Amino acid sequence: MNTSQDTILKGCSVFLEDRVLDFGFIQMQGTKIINTGTIEEIPPSFDGRIIDLPPSYKLIPGFIDVHIHGAAGADTMDGTEEAMDTISCALPKEGTTSFLATTITQADEQIEKALKNAAAFAEMQQPGQAEVLGIHLEGPFINSSKAGAQPKEYIKDPDIALFDKWNEASCQLIKLVTLAPELRNGEAFVEHLSKNGIIASIGHSDADYIDVKRAVAAGATHVTHLFNGMKGLHHREPGTAGAALKLDELKVELIVDGIHIHPEMMELVYRMKKPERMILITDSMRAKCLKNGIYDLGGQEVSVADDKALLKDGTLAGSILKMNEAVKNMTRYLNAPLMEIIKMATEVPAKQLNVYDRKGSIASGKDADIVLLDEELQVASTWCRGQLAYQRED
Repeated sequence: MNTSQDTILKGCSVFLEDRVLDFGFIQMQGTKIINTGTIEEIPPSFDGRIIDLPPSYKLIPGFIDVHIHGAAGADTMDGTEEAMDTISCALPKEGTTSFLATTITQADEQIEKALKNAAAFAEMQQPGQAEVLGIHLEGPFINSSKAGAQPKEYIKDPDIALFDKWNEASCQLIKLVTLAPELRNGEAFVEHLSKNGIIASIGHSDADYIDVKRAVAAGATHVTHLFNGMKGLHHREPGTAGAALKLDELKVELIVDGIHIHPEMMELVYRMKKPERMILITDSMRAKCLKNGIYDLGGQEVSVADDKALLKDGTLAGSILKMNEAVKNMTRYLNAPLMEIIKMATEVPAKQLNVYDRKGSIASGKDADIVLLDEELQVASTWCRGQLAYQRED
């Protein structure tokens, strides 16, 4: 079903920026939302398509995943148009309507190939699939002692000249960089990123509390997958994780699959960071949407079974988490309003990426990135910039 003509979705709950409308409606025209309200406020003169929805369903903004490597057998590092197309077409099934294509530590030429490919794909992309908002450069400027699933042989100290070369190759599409600020040139690199409007994210780092404070002073505003790949919280040294929790300047990514972070820890994060500083991510790899088996991540063999993705040595290697599952898990872990949890996957990442003028909420003038959830918070339908990208077959 093509929704390029004027279309109204009506009859269910509509999650707006500041309230939830029962028996609401959304009017889309082309790629944009042009009107919202209750069904009593539908213009009498409207003569376009009207789609009636169950009252128990919810219309919410599309999810924004700022940290995702791959899905459905494809990975950003494949460096092909087909891989990016596969990822972009798979993500609407979980309610993700835009994302940062995320790289991994690899040989310089492999990273550059992936950057150029993602930029070329973003330039030609059309409505109807999840939109590439930019690139998340995860590594290689990280600490080898906290490498996790990042290949150690390619890790290096922060290099401004190399980064600038890569950013030019990506047509300035790099929006977020994960780095270890305690490394040589780390603070200068953070400052360079900040001055150029690029999010500096602390991750795969052995930074202590003072190191993180210095990085924040230099312009760091983000923390990559909180608790994972970083110095943990200790009562005599708050570490990277303790600093991430305490410092209000930092927003934190969370992999809420019940594996990467113990569910009981989510309440601590919620109390310390508040919803406006929490960003749900998947950090998913190519095995998402596929069966258990052996897969590749950055040239490394990954075994997927029982909802876990592991390297041969047992190290967690990303996830196979879906964004709607992350939201659903948070509703079980937190005594928090659903609207707050949804904002962690929509409004907060949109504001962090500086795209809230067009993404991250349901409001007139914004992109028609809309997800229909059923009573179980499963995705029933997804619209990406006004085009129906996914419809569940019941």
